[in-house]
Amino acid sequence: MDAVKKELESRRKEIAKGVELLFKANMKITDWDIPEADDNEVAKLLIDIIKEEVAKIEADIETGKYNHY
Repeated sequence: MDAVKKELESRRKEIAKGVELLFKANMKITDWDIPEADDNEVAKLLIDIIKEEVAKIEADIETGKYNHY
């Protein structure tokens, strides 16, 4: 397991950047679609959506959905 932790840690910045890009892209799209939207409110709603999707993935992990990778 240490090899897995080391591998993932070596990609931590890349993973973090991917999450940040997902967030920022959706902030930008929302701003294009609804320029008058409150950015702080949009940010909170986007984070809620991301958290919900992460929770779904966590549930899938518990049921063994990703054991075949």
